[in-house]
Amino acid sequence: MVRQSGSMSPQFYARLGGVLYLYIIVAGIFAEMFVRAKLVVSGDAEATAGNIIANESLFRLGFSGELLHLAFDVVVAVILYALLKPIDRNVALLAAFMRFACDIVLAAASLSHLAALKLLADADYLKSFTAEQLHTLALLVLKLHGDAYAISLVFFGFACLSLGYLIYRSGFLPRMLGALMAVAGVCYLVDSFSHFLAPAFAAMLFPGIFIPMFVAELSLALWLTVRGVNVVVWREKAKIASAK
Repeated sequence: MVRQSGSMSPQFYARLGGVLYLYIIVAGIFAEMFVRAKLVVSGDAEATAGNIIANESLFRLGFSGELLHLAFDVVVAVILYALLKPIDRNVALLAAFMRFACDIVLAAASLSHLAALKLLADADYLKSFTAEQLHTLALLVLKLHGDAYAISLVFFGFACLSLGYLIYRSGFLPRMLGALMAVAGVCYLVDSFSHFLAPAFAAMLFPGIFIPMFVAELSLALWLTVRGVNVVVWREKAKIASAK
């Protein structure tokens, strides 16, 4: 995929990356907004436990969809690296590794999502805990999942900044997409660091700060899916890069 010969079809990979990116956006929104946000009641462990037990299939679906999201995101990272490598190999590599780091942290965080279900499964080895204690632990691990999610998005913010720079300079993708991705990167970083440094400020930013992130990523995904890249310009850039 990353070779600069005729064996690579940049248009095919751009559109494949776009389709996978669309799934990532949908799965991420579903798991966060339609599963955890609907079932987790902040400050009420008993209500949270009741919601999860009553909607176990939905809770498992959110977990499974997010795992597939992470696998697809690794593919998207490789595709974007291959497409943007001719602009600046080092920055493209940085963007890919930052995205990989985000996926690794979020994959580890997914254990907390599943752990909540395990704690509420009424298994024999949990009989030493009271129901109230198990409910509290389930809410705790879900809150830790939220913290880990914020950590993962620090890496993703830097990935977006790198991608924004590369896209803006590319010539085969619209500069506006690059600017939007850079803005999204800044928003991710502000949101994540405020989550830890100033929670009250982070609460004030929510949910408005996610609008530029959503617009940027959806725009890039749709553009890659529908329009792809300017193949003529991409091949020119790839030829120049291979000659260096």
